[in-house]
Amino acid sequence: MNRHERLSKLLDIVGQRERIDVEDMAAELDVSAATIRRDLDHLAEQQLLARTRGGAVATSVAYDLPLRHKTARHAPEKQRISNAAARMVQPGMVIGLNGGTTTTEVARNLATRPDLAEHGLTVVTNALNIANELVVRPHIKIVVTGGVARQQSFELTGPLATRILEEITLDLLFLGVDAIDPELGAYAHHEGEACINRLMASRAEQVVVVADSSKLGQRAFARICPAGSVHTLITNDDAPAEILRAFDAEGTSVQAV
Repeated sequence: MNRHERLSKLLDIVGQRERIDVEDMAAELDVSAATIRRDLDHLAEQQLLARTRGGAVATSVAYDLPLRHKTARHAPEKQRISNAAARMVQPGMVIGLNGGTTTTEVARNLATRPDLAEHGLTVVTNALNIANELVVRPHIKIVVTGGVARQQSFELTGPLATRILEEITLDLLFLGVDAIDPELGAYAHHEGEACINRLMASRAEQVVVVADSSKLGQRAFARICPAGSVHTLITNDDAPAEILRAFDAEGTSVQAV
């Protein structure tokens, strides 16, 4: 386990347990106590947790982690999901991508598809990191929404972002979410992101949620859209069968990959 993976694991654990001990984490992650102390000090400096004598406790920020700390979580599942999502794209389409680790992987898949080079592709995004990765691809036209950037997700939010979205239409929206429930719908931790994502969904002919199974049957602070607005859910193949059946009953096509 490298340092990035260890930091992400520590944030996962402190988010679940609310309080952790240095010695316990050293034994659980098979590293020295000194390494754990340095890791916790580093995370505390970024205000992702609060240090205590002998350990650390969760803060409210720990549930909306910066994108750089989410990258290593469920990485194989996200790769399979992004591969399946990218195969849905046809040359010449107008694609929407919001921010997130899975949608970033979708963007990388699209960037390397040779069959898209001849007819091109238009990508509309409110994610600065996705725009930065795709802008160097001559066959991809990038439209960035504008707005105010969030450090956690690199997403642009606010009224400046809505002006462009109200003037365009999308063939496909690949929607990354923080949680999705078959009865309650898709959610984001941040209300500003939820608002922009909701508008992007309303402008799309098809809405495709890309989410690993840890997000299924969950909910977060702000709703993006009801489950009935999601045309397709792409998730990993070990997702609970009963949840997948519930999505299917709501009219959402499910791809478990």
